[in-house]
Amino acid sequence: MNLKEIKELIALMNENELMELEVERDGMKIRLRKSSSGRIETIMEEHAVSNIGQVVKAGEKTVEPAAKERNLIAIKAPMVGTFYRSANPEAKPYAEIGQTVEVGQVVCIIEAMKLMNEIKSEVKGKVVEILVENARSIEYGQVLFMVEPM
Repeated sequence: MNLKEIKELIALMNENELMELEVERDGMKIRLRKSSSGRIETIMEEHAVSNIGQVVKAGEKTVEPAAKERNLIAIKAPMVGTFYRSANPEAKPYAEIGQTVEVGQVVCIIEAMKLMNEIKSEVKGKVVEILVENARSIEYGQVLFMVEPM
């Protein structure tokens, strides 16, 4: 899928007031998601399919080389659900950029099947990036936070 085709998909989203669009063609899957601010997030996956039709490899969003050089650790979603930064809309977020989190400290909640699941940090460190907007759908293994270990 080339840049022109992606721009056409974005135009299609805007014309039809769509918040999310997913297209799969020739082993390439692209998902476009519009945030409440109007910014569009693009996620592309490439699947290598064996001759019996099973997916044998899937691409995933990569971490920038700068993050690897700084030895950042990703806190990933252990399940599919809806990401919440705080217990309720009026409450203070569990974790903020620049905040130090301890091992076992709750950093967010993921709602799955009407159950609220507290997600705890497995590392002590400073939160340097929050990669998901509040109240957004997330996938298993999706990176939620980047933490600089201490």
